[in-house]
Amino acid sequence: MIVLTFVLGLVVNFIGYIPPGNINLTLVQLAINRGMRQAIRFITAFSSMELVFTFAIMQGAKWLSAQAHIGTIIDWFMVVLFGVLGTITWLNRKNPPKTKYSDRESIRYGLILGLVNPMQIIFWLFAGTYLLAHQWILPGLWALGIFSLGSACGAFLCLYLYALFARYLQSKFDLSTQVINTSIAVLFFAFSAYHLIKQVYLIIHHH
Repeated sequence: MIVLTFVLGLVVNFIGYIPPGNINLTLVQLAINRGMRQAIRFITAFSSMELVFTFAIMQGAKWLSAQAHIGTIIDWFMVVLFGVLGTITWLNRKNPPKTKYSDRESIRYGLILGLVNPMQIIFWLFAGTYLLAHQWILPGLWALGIFSLGSACGAFLCLYLYALFARYLQSKFDLSTQVINTSIAVLFFAFSAYHLIKQVYLIIHHH
């Protein structure tokens, strides 16, 4: 049963990171601009934080799901986060990539984004509550720890494949750094606009 709990965490979180978001888009940019060495350090640091993050969120899933405004708070946070990421990427879109990067910089970046990951709160509110309600995860901290470890491995695997795919696209189409950065900046702005429009619509609809 412990093995199944681990595999469940791996599969569920692997699926959770397939849709484009702030984490995998940032990783794509990093893999193309800095290479696989830095990408793997980012992924490893991020996945380590994902273990802690998943454990904490799953522990508080019932309490969080009872908070009426949690979705609204996360949406407005995502408006700001995607807006900031888009602005930074846009302003640096023409800058040529450095020849050398610090390993600590990629590790620190992975840890920070692993900690500031609001999209996963929403994901685990739905997935975690469902899994717990249907007793797919055994009660107790040990089982939850195994599930969280599987979750971290699922995040690592999905993001690693993202990085490989990004490097493949770059080698196949010989895309310039400016084209990559501009495209990712536009996607960041689009995601920010989506969350903004969603909240504006809800405000108008409720009034």
